[in-house]
Amino acid sequence: MLYLWIMLGSALGGAARYWFSGVIANSFGETFPWGTILVNVSGCLVIGFFATLTGPDGRLLVGATTRQFVMVGLCGGYTTFSSFSLQTLNLARDGEWFRAGANAVLSLVLCFLAVWLGHVAAVAFNQLKEV
Repeated sequence: MLYLWIMLGSALGGAARYWFSGVIANSFGETFPWGTILVNVSGCLVIGFFATLTGPDGRLLVGATTRQFVMVGLCGGYTTFSSFSLQTLNLARDGEWFRAGANAVLSLVLCFLAVWLGHVAAVAFNQLKEV
């Protein structure tokens, strides 16, 4: 049964990724993969927040199935490391070395920053007296 929940979460995350990256591409164009970067950053923020919020010292106690649904299913289906890798390769193959490098560095730095910010926000939320 757990696999079905993870597959459902993955399908929902994939649909959300497709929609959000499309909105970003329509807003900013497709010459640079901003949609993929922003999907990955927002997914990192969510997983950092949720992992800390629902961890052993977290404020919200949920079962293992719920954690896996959100973290493996939703976030796994939502984030786009394979798309990031292909877009970076295509930029490099097209001779767009600066853009390929910028995509790799921006993605890495912003995703690490986002997962840390999600963690910090959940730690602060966990310490609130009443919500």
